[in-house]
Amino acid sequence: MKLLSVNLGSPRPVPYTDQPQGLTGIDKKPADGPVRVAAPGPKGVGASGLAGDAVCDTRHHGGDDKAVYAFAREDLDAWECELGRYLANGSFGENLTTDGLDVSGALIGERWRIGSGVVLEVASGRIPCRTFQGHLGERGWVGRFTRKGATGAYLRVIEPGEISAGDPIEVVHRPEHGVTAALQFRAVTTERELLPGLLAAGEALDAETLAKARAYAAAQAR
Repeated sequence: MKLLSVNLGSPRPVPYTDQPQGLTGIDKKPADGPVRVAAPGPKGVGASGLAGDAVCDTRHHGGDDKAVYAFAREDLDAWECELGRYLANGSFGENLTTDGLDVSGALIGERWRIGSGVVLEVASGRIPCRTFQGHLGERGWVGRFTRKGATGAYLRVIEPGEISAGDPIEVVHRPEHGVTAALQFRAVTTERELLPGLLAAGEALDAETLAKARAYAAAQAR
């Protein structure tokens, strides 16, 4: 398992975002050298966990639970076949493009060591938005991505440091529950009846999902 590229985005104006300034950093390109990774701070205050990467809409993106976004090259390759077009590393706005790692199948709370020191923890799947759809230029993309369910994973920074393309990735902790990023994604999008089962992952869930799962379970218990 290895890191194929570390992808960074710069703010640019687009017509397809509802961010107040009309800017997005979703168009990410592979970095040439090492990139510093650190926890950015809480949602609404912190942005990206990668130095030099723009998160323009901190209402919905960035912060400690969404510090880094990873997507598997294998899933990009599958989308290339379906869409009939080339998708470079970073095409889905991912910070990390991986090889040999089932990113969507990673467990909430699973930890990866990248290179010699950086440790990241899986927090949730990625919810598609209109900016993602506008960026790809594919009609009906939000629904299509949702049905596919290969969501990738948002990650927290547990141990900061520098990462580079080519770094090895090692799974250093794998929880015993069965709550994957893909399962969390389905529960908060199309299969809300799965929400109570997410509680097996406990505090490793991102704060929003944990609140939704607790509320749904409480409502069902009444």
